Amino acid sequence: MNAPWKPNLAGNRDPFAAFVCDENTLDALRPVVIELGWPPEKCNKGGLRNAVQSLSVSASPAILLVDLSESGNPLNDINGLAEVCEPGTVVIAIGQVNDVRLYRDLLASGIHDYLLKPLSANQLRDTLTQAQMVFNQPKHQDGAAAKQHISTAVVGTRGGVGASTLVTSLAWLFSSEYKRPTALLDLDVHFGTGALTLDLEPGRGLTDAIDNPSRIDGLFIERAMVRANDNLAILSAEAPINSPLMTDGAAFLQLEEEFRQAFEMTLIDMPRNMIINFPHLLSEVNVVIVATELTLASARDAIRILSWLKGNAAHATPLVVANRVQTGVGEISRADFEASIERKIDFVVPFDLKSAANAAKLGQTFVEANRSSKATAAIRDIANTIANMGDNEDEDGNGPKKAKSSLLGGLDLKALLPRKAGAKVPAEPAE
Repeated sequence: MNAPWKPNLAGNRDPFAAFVCDENTLDALRPVVIELGWPPEKCNKGGLRNAVQSLSVSASPAILLVDLSESGNPLNDINGLAEVCEPGTVVIAIGQVNDVRLYRDLLASGIHDYLLKPLSANQLRDTLTQAQMVFNQPKHQDGAAAKQHISTAVVGTRGGVGASTLVTSLAWLFSSEYKRPTALLDLDVHFGTGALTLDLEPGRGLTDAIDNPSRIDGLFIERAMVRANDNLAILSAEAPINSPLMTDGAAFLQLEEEFRQAFEMTLIDMPRNMIINFPHLLSEVNVVIVATELTLASARDAIRILSWLKGNAAHATPLVVANRVQTGVGEISRADFEASIERKIDFVVPFDLKSAANAAKLGQTFVEANRSSKATAAIRDIANTIANMGDNEDEDGNGPKKAKSSLLGGLDLKALLPRKAGAKVPAEPAE
């Protein structure tokens, strides 16, 4: 059985925690944890029993590493862990027993992976990186009715970088070309342009939700959202500019939860001040697009936002999108920008003023109005990347994998990804 779901409204879900039995393992683990941007103090002394005691009084991390070396019966003892772990936690076990039967039984019980001691830095790095990828996938539940869901937030480094253009275009692509039920949440309550871009009236749905969070349920969502097409609904507002935003963010969290139940895709137009005021809004987001221009100010703020994401939303996959890029005209070059942010730009969307004006005149999203433009092709590439993160086909391409029943149930998302090539697996015993 699993522990009852405890929503982390305060954003207190740590990205990682470890409970290991010996100093050698701690010494091998801490440098890798620091490299991944996690606090090394989350590497605790003590094995499975200590993990159970700790998690019974605190929130579960996104990724949990437990040492089974001192466990007399790992499969039985793992039940105690299942009772205190929140659903969604990716569990990695380590131990000294090289037994393929134990390995298979642990995987069948819901453990993501089992590693043999002594551990190497490369082995730990690969396994923890893959665990991050697994955690970022849409959360599945047991049963045929379970739905995959991908939540994507788009944050602009500066005003005017085109974050709203990206989010509305992606929403249109997912709803019209991918035929996936899609929700668009525009969190710029006073100056949002999501409904305007789609040539719609925003309605009062979002302001009503902020004023009365207790009203938010499936029926409220159905009535409050404005339908853009058969698969796309938007929730936005044009609140009076003399009315400050008075909320603790509970309404936004409840909306995200309802969207997960009602849609397959959620797109969130998230002004950068929202991540400062309500950091917990990214607690269940799978992908964060950082939209930027190739300017000095955008480089500075991209560095700050990416650093913030690393510390506060490590479970989410960041994608850096350079928008409105003009060849040879940028304030700084792409190479200098990438050197500044210490990572590659994932996608480049070329500047196309004529196409942007055409979309505004037609009252359509950029990609709908300009289906053959180079900028649209780049945005399509972004959509493909996000959609493929939710690819649920089995390794042979024979359709969706079946959710497996296990002792840990919701702890394991392993079925969503094939095993990493070269992963360390105990050898099959000779017949």
